[in-house]
Amino acid sequence: MVSMPRTYADFIVTEYGIASLMGKSQRRRAEKLIAVAHPDFRAELRKEAQKLFWP
Repeated sequence: MVSMPRTYADFIVTEYGIASLMGKSQRRRAEKLIAVAHPDFRAELRKEAQKLFWP
Protein backbone atom coordinates (compact mmCIF):
# COMPACT_ATOMS: atom_id res chain seq x y z
CA MET A 1 0.00 0.00 0.00
CA VAL A 2 1.22 3.47 -0.84
CA SER A 3 -0.08 6.57 0.83
CA MET A 4 0.76 10.21 0.51
CA PRO A 5 -0.65 13.48 1.81
CA ARG A 6 -3.70 14.79 -0.03
CA THR A 7 -1.83 18.04 -0.71
CA TYR A 8 0.38 16.16 -3.20
CA ALA A 9 -2.55 15.57 -5.57
CA ASP A 10 -1.93 17.60 -8.72
CA PHE A 11 -4.88 16.63 -10.93
CA ILE A 12 -8.18 14.95 -10.12
CA VAL A 13 -10.03 13.51 -13.11
CA THR A 14 -13.69 12.50 -13.05
CA GLU A 15 -16.30 11.94 -15.73
CA TYR A 16 -17.39 15.54 -15.05
CA GLY A 17 -14.05 17.23 -15.66
CA ILE A 18 -10.48 17.77 -14.52
CA ALA A 19 -9.43 19.73 -11.43
CA SER A 20 -5.90 21.08 -11.14
CA LEU A 21 -5.14 21.34 -7.41
CA MET A 22 -1.38 21.90 -7.15
CA GLY A 23 -0.51 25.09 -5.31
CA LYS A 24 -4.11 26.01 -4.44
CA SER A 25 -5.37 27.01 -1.00
CA GLN A 26 -7.77 24.66 0.80
CA ARG A 27 -10.67 26.92 -0.06
CA ARG A 28 -9.76 26.99 -3.77
CA ARG A 29 -9.13 23.20 -3.76
CA ALA A 30 -12.66 22.70 -2.39
CA GLU A 31 -14.11 24.89 -5.15
CA LYS A 32 -12.24 22.97 -7.84
CA LEU A 33 -13.28 19.57 -6.46
CA ILE A 34 -16.92 20.62 -6.20
CA ALA A 35 -16.80 21.69 -9.84
CA VAL A 36 -15.91 18.12 -10.92
CA ALA A 37 -18.28 16.35 -8.50
CA HIS A 38 -21.51 14.69 -9.62
CA PRO A 39 -24.08 17.45 -10.32
CA ASP A 40 -26.58 15.92 -7.87
CA PHE A 41 -24.17 16.56 -4.98
CA ARG A 42 -22.67 19.95 -5.86
CA ALA A 43 -25.20 22.08 -3.97
CA GLU A 44 -24.75 20.07 -0.78
CA LEU A 45 -20.96 20.12 -1.15
CA ARG A 46 -20.97 23.91 -1.62
CA LYS A 47 -23.11 24.32 1.49
CA GLU A 48 -20.74 22.21 3.58
CA ALA A 49 -17.64 23.92 2.15
CA GLN A 50 -19.08 27.30 3.07
CA LYS A 51 -19.37 26.17 6.68
CA LEU A 52 -15.67 25.30 6.68
CA PHE A 53 -14.03 27.96 4.54
CA TRP A 54 -16.30 31.03 4.57
CA PRO A 55 -16.69 32.09 8.20
